[in-house]
Amino acid sequence: MRDLAGKMLKYDVTTSYGLVLATAQTVLMEEHLDLFRQHRIDFMDIIATSLQEQELEDVQSQNPSGLLVRKATQFAKDLFELVETQKKIPLFEIKNQLIPIVQQAAEHSDLFEIFEAIKAKDEYTHQHNVGVGILSTLIGKWLQMNDQEVALLTLAATLHDIGKVKIPQDILRKPGKLTKEEFDEMKQHTVRGYNLLRETKGLNYKVSLVALQHHERLDGSGYPMGLKDSQIDRFSRIVAVADVFHAMSSKRPHQDMMPFYEVVRQMREGLFGELDPHIVSVFLTNMIRGLVGRKVKLTDGRWADVVYINPTDDTNPLVKIDDTFVDLSRERHIHIKEVVV
Repeated sequence: MRDLAGKMLKYDVTTSYGLVLATAQTVLMEEHLDLFRQHRIDFMDIIATSLQEQELEDVQSQNPSGLLVRKATQFAKDLFELVETQKKIPLFEIKNQLIPIVQQAAEHSDLFEIFEAIKAKDEYTHQHNVGVGILSTLIGKWLQMNDQEVALLTLAATLHDIGKVKIPQDILRKPGKLTKEEFDEMKQHTVRGYNLLRETKGLNYKVSLVALQHHERLDGSGYPMGLKDSQIDRFSRIVAVADVFHAMSSKRPHQDMMPFYEVVRQMREGLFGELDPHIVSVFLTNMIRGLVGRKVKLTDGRWADVVYINPTDDTNPLVKIDDTFVDLSRERHIHIKEVVV
């Protein structure tokens, strides 16, 4: 029998009656193969490719980081659907198939290409999981964690919102602001994710702790328990920073993405609740350092090239517009709206 587990479908798999059992770009797991057997699908008729082969094909013609994110997002979507229907977490597939893609995406040399690739524009829930996994992986490396710690952090971050499989879709996808009752229900994803992960055999306890704590804040303003300071695990603090940055930089069902300068300002000023200042500083310093030489769009609609980072006002650098140099630290009414990739 052909070994299809872990490979990506080129085309939909359908029954003789036209029922679609799995769509193109689905990463196959044992559950899919069992379903195919039940419907007596001839495995020789299934056209699939390994992720490595697919990646090689795609990289030759498109943005590699974007393609990795797309694959990881599709995989995450499939996994979450399995968790929702089977009430258990396919840990083997997550560790051996999803996490390596997330880690590989984090290796891409162009930081802002990564940021652009992980911005959620339509499929927010699943892109968010992948985006937070990639950002947390980067932060872990910048904090000089060892490889084993980074691998565990990647896993915890990618699964941080797993509890949302137990939140009604009409709340998750509601286009407007949530009512108090709906928000209270939404907040339960932390506890439900914790319980789901805690009951999964072979999973490090820190993974479930991150699901529980990633909305906690150092000043006690977070949820679900209002923890403070050292009560919050370090992994949870890292994922909180990645979670906030990705959420604010993405288009969500109830809110558009924020301008670049506004996300940075609000993170620094603690307007999303008090985040770990050291982790925020490490994250933003490494990100802003990569602005030099990049093209940006300003809030007045003009395009500019970043020339120099002002050390005392790093989000308002010296930029060049055509042949004119403009110091944004002096032109206080102009800011960087977005970084162009």
